[in-house]
Amino acid sequence: MDVLLDVRNLVTEFRSDIYNVKAVNDVSFQVGRGRTLGIVGESGSGKSVTSLSVMRLIPDPPGRITGGSILFHEAGKQAVDLVKLPEEEMRRYRGNRISMIFQEPMTSLNPVFTCGDQIIEAITLHQKVSKQEARERASYPHQLSGGQKQRVMIAMAMSCNPALLIADEPTTALDVTVQATILDLMRDLQRKHQMSMMFITHDLGVIAEIADDVIVMYKGKIVEAGPVLQIFEDPKHPYTKGLLACRPRMDTKLKVLPTVRDFMDETEDGSIIERPHANVATTVSELSFSADELAARVAMLDAKAPLLSVRNLEVHFPIRSGLFGKTTGMVKAVDGVSFDVKPGETLGLVGESGCGKTTTGRAILRLVEPTGGTVMFDGKDVRGLSAKDLKQTRKDFQIIFQDPYSSLNPRLSVGSAIMEVLSVHGIGANEKERREHVQYLLNKVNLLPRHFNNYPHEFSGGQRQRICIARALALKPKLLICDESVSALDVSVQAQVLNLLVNLRDEFNLTYIFISHDLSVVKFISDRIAVMNAGKIVEMGPGAKLYDDPQNDYTRRLIGAIPLGTLDVIKRRMTAA
Repeated sequence: MDVLLDVRNLVTEFRSDIYNVKAVNDVSFQVGRGRTLGIVGESGSGKSVTSLSVMRLIPDPPGRITGGSILFHEAGKQAVDLVKLPEEEMRRYRGNRISMIFQEPMTSLNPVFTCGDQIIEAITLHQKVSKQEARERASYPHQLSGGQKQRVMIAMAMSCNPALLIADEPTTALDVTVQATILDLMRDLQRKHQMSMMFITHDLGVIAEIADDVIVMYKGKIVEAGPVLQIFEDPKHPYTKGLLACRPRMDTKLKVLPTVRDFMDETEDGSIIERPHANVATTVSELSFSADELAARVAMLDAKAPLLSVRNLEVHFPIRSGLFGKTTGMVKAVDGVSFDVKPGETLGLVGESGCGKTTTGRAILRLVEPTGGTVMFDGKDVRGLSAKDLKQTRKDFQIIFQDPYSSLNPRLSVGSAIMEVLSVHGIGANEKERREHVQYLLNKVNLLPRHFNNYPHEFSGGQRQRICIARALALKPKLLICDESVSALDVSVQAQVLNLLVNLRDEFNLTYIFISHDLSVVKFISDRIAVMNAGKIVEMGPGAKLYDDPQNDYTRRLIGAIPLGTLDVIKRRMTAA
């Protein structure tokens, strides 16, 4: 392989007064010229710290590269060890020969400058060109179409024709259709410029779409490496097997998702022990519904009367303009939506950002006031309830939001946050009884009683989402609306939270409306799926039927954009290349 980047025995540490953490621990890999290296692993695996080390962007203090070398081989030039370069000289490489795209573009873009000006700044900083020439380079339509912020970041990163592009989770928070567009754009730019890429993600489905070679990281170390086809066809390490297995599947309906812990255990000294007979295909087969089991569940739900009936729901927002704010039009965020949800059923609500799915969920709970239609919940007309009656009814329907951290008060311990809900609704005879109920709830979501006194910042993202689930369960609701509640989580943590939701649904006979832009997740958890576009439901039906035989062009487009992560996908891509 013609090597562009050669990382040898890299060690990056973060130091505090109490302890040191080797976030990257003796890591070695190569990036071939014109090839894409995929780096996968959970949060905390060291993949992002590895990329920041290559860019020499580790904040010091508390972090520092303490060992190894990062050799950059430019064609016709002597290899340079980026670790040893003075900072001033490193700036000539950073943003010029090596560029980076981050996960959240808004944290990387200056809000007071136009996108074009920021691209021009990147060009003029590293290239000896006039401002006019830089402006011309910044204006290609394929780079800025639709005001897509992530495309702006790609445009800035590509503006100096780098030899190496590092992409750190660039598609994680995007709709599947936008994600597919971004991946296509990056592949096209790579081919056009013969550029190398490091593509960092926790989603092996995305890796299958874009990578030539793969390294799998776990707790700062590389546990497996090889060509992408080898990793998918014959994974050797139990952690890799777990990551491959825990993604929701399109080809079968699973009762619960496999998790990484189904494939491996970890001893106290950090050694990994593979569980006997840990095989992806066997595990998936054992956890799949049979046709008879699916038919029985459908019949059971069909026999019930609806818990929730939504008819012709509308939420219209006025467009105001002029000095006096005159209404000049209406945005029809939700435009005539109708559906029923049976007790114990999960209805999936899917569509791209802006389709109206979140507004629909909030309108049902009257967190957004509907402008038309009816919402009947457990025999009550929700739109007709007084403020007092609505507060009483809110015990029976709850919502779990996408970002658990912003949903929790950072000044309250998680136990106090859940107890507050019980106190407001007068549940529990006294504080002792309420505390015991909170500890019971924490146990139900796989947390410990001692976590009662911990604060939100002391938990991981997956743990925080479980706390929000515990808080939602505190009032013993009949209906839970999950609004993108797993979209920001690693696939392995996502699998744990989805399994928890399924188990709680079956144990407490909960009813869910599950809102997401991730169709594979919705297919796993839902009994029926409603597809929304431009404020309307364009198609609705059982998950398997909708995926196997979609009737609407929009549905077909959403399904076609899902990164499947199969061997066939990899083989077709390699044949086409």
